[in-house]
Amino acid sequence: MIQLESLYSFMEGNFEFLIAVDANEKIIHISPLLIKHCEPELDNPSITEKYLCDILSENSLRRFREAIIRRKSGSHGIRTLFETPSEKVKPIPMKTGYAKSVHGGIFMFFGTHIDGLQKMEDWEKEERIKELSCLYSLADWIEVSPSIDKFFIDFPNYLSHGMRFPAEVLVHSFYNGVEHGQKPEGDDYIGANLLVGGEIKGEIKVGYIADAHDLLLEEQKMLDEICRMLSLALERKELSERMKLREDEEKEYSLRLLKLEEEIEQRTTELESQKNKLETATSYLDRVNRSWDETQIRLETMFKAIPGEVMLIDLDHNVIMSNRQNLIPGEKCYKTFFDIDVPCENCRLAKIRKKKVPITITLRDGDRYLEVNALPIYDKTEEVDGIVEFYRDATLEKTYEQQIQQADKLASLGQLVSGIGHEINNPNQFIRGNIKIVKQAITDMMPIIDTYYENHPDLKIARLKYDFFREHIMTLVDDMSHGSERIKGIVEGLRGFARKDEGLLVDTVDVNTIIEATTRLVKNEVHKHAEIKLNLGGNIRRFSGNSQKIEQVFVNLIVNASQAIPDDRKGLITVATAMNDDTVVIKIADNGKGMDSKTLRQIFDPFFTTKRAKGGTGLGLAIVYRIVEEHKGTITVNSKQGEGTEFTIRIPAIIEDV
Repeated sequence: MIQLESLYSFMEGNFEFLIAVDANEKIIHISPLLIKHCEPELDNPSITEKYLCDILSENSLRRFREAIIRRKSGSHGIRTLFETPSEKVKPIPMKTGYAKSVHGGIFMFFGTHIDGLQKMEDWEKEERIKELSCLYSLADWIEVSPSIDKFFIDFPNYLSHGMRFPAEVLVHSFYNGVEHGQKPEGDDYIGANLLVGGEIKGEIKVGYIADAHDLLLEEQKMLDEICRMLSLALERKELSERMKLREDEEKEYSLRLLKLEEEIEQRTTELESQKNKLETATSYLDRVNRSWDETQIRLETMFKAIPGEVMLIDLDHNVIMSNRQNLIPGEKCYKTFFDIDVPCENCRLAKIRKKKVPITITLRDGDRYLEVNALPIYDKTEEVDGIVEFYRDATLEKTYEQQIQQADKLASLGQLVSGIGHEINNPNQFIRGNIKIVKQAITDMMPIIDTYYENHPDLKIARLKYDFFREHIMTLVDDMSHGSERIKGIVEGLRGFARKDEGLLVDTVDVNTIIEATTRLVKNEVHKHAEIKLNLGGNIRRFSGNSQKIEQVFVNLIVNASQAIPDDRKGLITVATAMNDDTVVIKIADNGKGMDSKTLRQIFDPFFTTKRAKGGTGLGLAIVYRIVEEHKGTITVNSKQGEGTEFTIRIPAIIEDV
């Protein structure tokens, strides 16, 4: 925000006169030169307690208020006139500015002395007076003008002669909704309203083609006087035209009345002869109307019986008819069906109007896929008069197609994993075997090197001091051994997960072992979002089932949990197992975003997903639910938005013989 005192100091250093007011027109600052110039009108020491209406003439106050309104709307270069009620004080032309401060919006009016016509030579003044007198005669010209429109067409030719540079004047008039002339460019122009019958019915704007020409105060005053006189003349002209129109209408009415009386007499005879024909036609039309009503009812019944949604649309995108219950005829098709405010990007109506052939496309509407068949409707001249669209929900087909593609990818991935696992295991087998030999060799060599070190205390191995090397070498070897074993475990997990599943529930499932294998399998995917913490209980009994399917359940739930963690932090996923009587209980919890009640009610529904844009199919949790049911178990979920989600799986354990 601008500091007011600094702003006032800057403005007064560049302009002789400055007055600042707030949004309520209260004076908050006035320059000393302006007070001195306007004495004794502004000699009150408490001038900043006054308002614009206290110091300005009525005409000047109106101009100031118009300038404030135009400045609020964003206009620039707005001119106004500081004029006090006293005739002793010369008017001061000013420009309008606006600034924001810590006290709110401030409107500033500033200017310098413009001598205008006072600097002209005597012959120039006489010529100016002559031109102004000529302009005032415009009010008389309208009286003899054939019409108001004709007057405004000729108006620029008369008005331009009163300006300093007649050849470069732009005059624009607006009256009763009709525009004439050319608008001045930008905001550098003078203007005045046309007040006719107590109502503003138009305005006149005058400016120059070239920005180099400044508009004079006398030119503004001349335009004000012209508009006042013109307003009175227009009011008389309008009244005269209305009276003349009324007289013409009365004469025309009398003539028409006489003519109608003659026609009535003539037509009476004709109507009598037509009476019998009309009765016959009426009987025929009654039969046609009944047939039309029956046809319309049949058409509406057939229209509503069409499966899917149907819309009949005209060339202006208005829906004429539809089988949707909640549709109001006359609404725009894109608003009704897709709730948007502009036509669709690939508008079927536009394409059919251009090519005149039916089209079929598939659209995506939120989580739905819609197959749209659009057919043209032709008029008598074989031109397109509208279209009829048939909408069919193709979501299930599209999802099956995606599912088949995904299954094909997984099948290919399974073959790749098996081959890659074999390629990794071969060199890893060498590493595992050789590490044992290396470890034994180092163990055997250490006493010899220790003896050598006693006589050579500066000994370094691998650029490391021997005592540091001696302390850490076996740890490094053990880390290599553990890393090799981890590679073996990951490869076996991948090969097991990709192995073809026969679907039989014949395995004796050790849930803790499967959870450990699963966490190794998904670690690379999950660690970007969260850490996995295992709280596996002891003495967890086994149950009958399918190990590969149970592993699929844990993969889905853990990966879903990691995707629920917000991107701005790293979360925690906890996997816990326990026994509850003869039931194995597995809990998978996260501290992610959680779910609302509506999502909770639908998460196990096939094809429901909140990640459609990221490629989600809505099948993961539906498959999890089915697998748990196959194992005669249950799965429940508790979630709270902003805190996280917990899935609980309960599967009956094998009843062991006592």
